[in-house]
Amino acid sequence: MQPLNHDEREAANLYWLAYLLTGDHEASIDAAVNASELRDGASAFFSTWVLRWSRMIAISKALASVRGELRESAGRTQERLARQRVPRLQKWTPGLETTKIQLERALLAIDVFPRCVVVLAIFEGLPLEDVAKLLDENLQLVAKAHAVGLQDLASNLASMQPQASQSLIPPGLGNLQHA
Repeated sequence: MQPLNHDEREAANLYWLAYLLTGDHEASIDAAVNASELRDGASAFFSTWVLRWSRMIAISKALASVRGELRESAGRTQERLARQRVPRLQKWTPGLETTKIQLERALLAIDVFPRCVVVLAIFEGLPLEDVAKLLDENLQLVAKAHAVGLQDLASNLASMQPQASQSLIPPGLGNLQHA
């Protein structure tokens, strides 16, 4: 099997981004294809800008395809937060032994609203204010969903790690489910 060229790699990255946001293969393919078409014929001078713009198009199309699910999930997130306190964010990174497939599974196991917040804030590096605008939700709920999503991600990844599971849970979050 030959390695992917630059354009193929970028298309695969757009697909994976859309898939992490939607959890839906078909919607992700559509978002990635539409966003990739923007890059066709772009000059090298504008390539960085076009790449970033194509990522924003993929994000917008992916989010549009799950807009109803996002609203329902935001409601569930609010209900969850009414039952438990918001976890404190800790500095945390997954262990070096974490694979891409483990990361994907851990993210897809998170309800869609907090998952989208985590993907956009952590993996895309967007400020929470921009995430709130993209998700059409208030900043306070997005900030709380960010904490919840990171807690869920850490717990999901920890459950996938044989011996090092306790080291993957950020300090102070390990017993949150019992609170």
